[in-house]
Amino acid sequence: MKRFSEIKVHNITVEKIQKELNPLINSFKNAESFEEQDKIFKKINKIMDDLQTDISIIYVRYTINTTDAKYKKLQEHLDEISPYISAIANEFNKAMVESKFKDDFIKKYGDHLFKMIETSLKCFDEKIIPELQEINKLTSEYTTLVASSQLEYKGQTYTLTQLGKFSESLDRNERKKVAQLSASFFEENDAKIGEIYDKLVKLRTSIAHKLGFSSFIELGYLMLGRTDYDAKMVENYREQIKKDLVPFTQKLFKRQAKRLHLKNPQYYDFSINFLSGNAKPNGDKDFMVKQAQKMYHELSKETDYFFSFMVENELMDLEAKPGKAPGGYMTYFPKYKAPFIFSNFNGTSADVDVLTHEFGHAFQGYMSRNIEVPDYRSPTLEACEMHSMSMEFITYPWMNLFFGENEEKYRYAHLVDAICFIPYGATVDEFQHWVYAHPEASHEERCKAYKQIEEQYLPHKKYDNVEIYQRGRFWMKQRHIIESPFYYIDYTLAQVVAFQFFNEDCKNHEKAWKKYVRLCKLGGKYPFTELLEKAHINNPFVDGTIKKTIKPLKKYLDNIDDMKY
Repeated sequence: MKRFSEIKVHNITVEKIQKELNPLINSFKNAESFEEQDKIFKKINKIMDDLQTDISIIYVRYTINTTDAKYKKLQEHLDEISPYISAIANEFNKAMVESKFKDDFIKKYGDHLFKMIETSLKCFDEKIIPELQEINKLTSEYTTLVASSQLEYKGQTYTLTQLGKFSESLDRNERKKVAQLSASFFEENDAKIGEIYDKLVKLRTSIAHKLGFSSFIELGYLMLGRTDYDAKMVENYREQIKKDLVPFTQKLFKRQAKRLHLKNPQYYDFSINFLSGNAKPNGDKDFMVKQAQKMYHELSKETDYFFSFMVENELMDLEAKPGKAPGGYMTYFPKYKAPFIFSNFNGTSADVDVLTHEFGHAFQGYMSRNIEVPDYRSPTLEACEMHSMSMEFITYPWMNLFFGENEEKYRYAHLVDAICFIPYGATVDEFQHWVYAHPEASHEERCKAYKQIEEQYLPHKKYDNVEIYQRGRFWMKQRHIIESPFYYIDYTLAQVVAFQFFNEDCKNHEKAWKKYVRLCKLGGKYPFTELLEKAHINNPFVDGTIKKTIKPLKKYLDNIDDMKY
């Protein structure tokens, strides 16, 4: 393939797509044999793969530099036309479901394909196009707003992401100052973000009503491709978290405060794990990439070849810089059978997390690259996160490459953070369920609800008179709430799965790795709970799974003398 910098983007217009696809869709409808329909099915998939590649490249280049006029304009254009592309795809999906050779397709490709198609048909109608366009514009507006943050500190200007490295300062006053500075951005933009979110909630609710749903909650689940579980099952899962995990995480937070010699720890204190400071990588971006290359060389032949492929083809943009969108992600270029990793390195241990987490996503994409049906290459989002989060633990034996003598420090803190993340993820999820169950609520009412929910899962969290967070605005930092409703719980479900991989890896690394590769190769051929069955993984929705999974983790942590750091 070409290097990323050499790839040219093709002009995307609705007219061009219609010209390519409409004749094929008509031919599909009129075909007299399964073989003929199957050939057209493959042609349409090829066109959609090429289209998705162009869309993904534009998004990557826009998020790398949100101030780039060319790609900002192209992204705005995509925001405008993507609902029309969905309409064309919807037309083909209808033809697939109505095909007189449907049984032949099921025999060849499995019935999960049609379950996904039928689900997507429930989620779209041309009458919702104006709302979808507006939603796209609003989410891009939020991305641009956060990316444009310019915060003055110590005579330098930082984005919110770049400022993050100071949150791990050993100087408590500095941690406090930086936390307040970050909070000031959200204080300044409180009304703006509140307005963006209010519009999004009302638009999504309007779409749900137009499509015949009583609220956006059920529709939101279907939009995420969830065919095998519902909101009631997620609610029961969250109750497990409250009952079986929150008491343990509170003990971990108390132990952390003890390590830090703090009697009244505040929210900005929990970014520090040890009095001697957090483990930090022993070098810059180039050092990190070099060490990662060594790690993946030793892990397996597949990871060795694949990481080299990523480096050689410029398929990673890793460093934080002005104008760059926050966060990290992996996307995929189907035309080139190549993933792309986007992140914001800021000199903390989170940089290593990216090289393992996003690489896990990318590796799954690579292992599933030859799956013929695009819908099967990647599973639903909670299943996607299994690969990424499990890779974080599978690579534990190589952490000395990045942290040297501080590798144990890193592993302890990383595992504790992963455990303590789950109640936060559940907070975000329960908040979203509340929001979409009460779409007419005001900004103040939403924030009040967030604070009440947060106190159930994170009772240790104190905001030290930072008014914006005391008034329940901490959720505004979480872009998933704006961009991807109900997605965030997926991280917690996957985390429970990743812990199971970790527990197995501690017993038998080779066995765990083989199991992991098998899971990656399955792609999205099955829904989440069925993938768990195929991989012999305990289902997080089943009562007792969390309790059973964290028991070995407690033992692992007990064997580390964290107080010596």
